[in-house]
Amino acid sequence: MSTRTWESLAIPAAGTYNLDVAHTRIGFVVKHMMVSKVRGHFGTFTGSVTIAENPLESTAEVTIKTGSIDTGMPDRDGHLRSDDFLSAEKFPEITFKSARVLGHSGDEFTVAGDLTIRDVTKEVTLTVEYGGAGTNPWGAQVWGFSITTEFDREDFGLTWNQALETGGVLVGKKVKIEIEGEANPA
Repeated sequence: MSTRTWESLAIPAAGTYNLDVAHTRIGFVVKHMMVSKVRGHFGTFTGSVTIAENPLESTAEVTIKTGSIDTGMPDRDGHLRSDDFLSAEKFPEITFKSARVLGHSGDEFTVAGDLTIRDVTKEVTLTVEYGGAGTNPWGAQVWGFSITTEFDREDFGLTWNQALETGGVLVGKKVKIEIEGEANPA
């Protein structure tokens, strides 16, 4: 892979890179019954990152198919696809489009962008950890990343819940997004 040194980091050359769906996982975590966490992921998505000459001017876009949500429990997944949550038939995609890089410290970047769920768009801030670049055993160029963010699902109209007899609610308001992945030249 053609890399360059920028502020002590070996980063990919300027250009557009596509998410490698075979080596990328878009996951989420939500509190359940106020005592545990449910994890899941989305199986169908596309995305790209355009690394600028000045890496702080780079951009990214991701489109996720809401119907591909998977928590390992078909009944729960069906409920999450329903109008109570994602309304996957009416709103088949979740999108993210970066707006600006707010700054960085070493290999960790802070990125602001627009997240759209159920046709509601809100700005979110991502923590992006650059994992490095290299060439895999088959000669393909790759670079890796880890991304996290957290938001209030009710801000996007995901307000369904159920009160618990013991106090509290069935589904937590906060959704934590955890993305691990790789990208390669477009």
